[in-house]
Amino acid sequence: MVTVSTRKIEANGLTFTVDEAGEGDNVAVLLHGFPESRFSWRFQIPLLAELGWRVIAPDLRGYGGSSRPARREDYQIDHLVEDVAGLFDAVGAKRRLLIGHDWGAMVAWVFAMDKRLPLDGLIIMNVPHPAVFARVFKTSAAQRKRSWYVGFFQLPFLPEWALTRGGARAVASAFTGMAVDTSRFPPDVTDVYRTNALAPGAMTAMLNYYRANRDLIGRYDGAAPLIEVPTVMVWGEDDTAIGIECTEGYEGLVSDLTLKRLPGVSHWVQQEAPEAVNAILSHWIGERL
Repeated sequence: MVTVSTRKIEANGLTFTVDEAGEGDNVAVLLHGFPESRFSWRFQIPLLAELGWRVIAPDLRGYGGSSRPARREDYQIDHLVEDVAGLFDAVGAKRRLLIGHDWGAMVAWVFAMDKRLPLDGLIIMNVPHPAVFARVFKTSAAQRKRSWYVGFFQLPFLPEWALTRGGARAVASAFTGMAVDTSRFPPDVTDVYRTNALAPGAMTAMLNYYRANRDLIGRYDGAAPLIEVPTVMVWGEDDTAIGIECTEGYEGLVSDLTLKRLPGVSHWVQQEAPEAVNAILSHWIGERL
């Protein structure tokens, strides 16, 4: 049995609450998305530890038990990349596996492009490379319609009210409303995310990921550094927020990309289909790392 413990790690001038398992200096850092937390990796942490990795799954800055900087600009992507570098360094990583979903995946893409630290592997779940998203967003009216909420999140005050009223029931609905298999998101699961969202200042911090990075996709529009790290992208095909066309067109962006599409699975891929996701991770890590 793998023991998963929770502790605090100081990194990049902040305090991160992390779930941790495994030992050694082969380190896997798992980055969650919006409106999630480290809890979203509960099915993957034991597996990765069994595969020989020391696993660090933090609440990202602003989330859960981690530090919550007050300014919008504190959530700009370069600060988020530095958080990841700080976490790797804090635990003495010699080999590095970076895994991200949703906003965590966007941070992982940028970390790999910036070559902030050498990576041995990159695992991405249901968020496209920002250059791919820039192309799709410009050419696809359907994707622009799917992304309506990003514009809404730029408004002051109203998104916070909408997402937290009624005990943050909209946060729970983000999971149950998008999931294909809603049985994976019973109240005891969604209540974790509702509780986190209702903490003082938390929802504004979570929304600041969108507000501080509204120009991010333009940063890599037309030119992006080649990612040469072995990369696997796991994609739930029934994602209502991001179209399946965002899995195409990676030539010149990622030199070693494996795509694994999961039909009948939503955006919340690692929570909704943990058995399939873990099988992919186990095979790919065993074969490539």
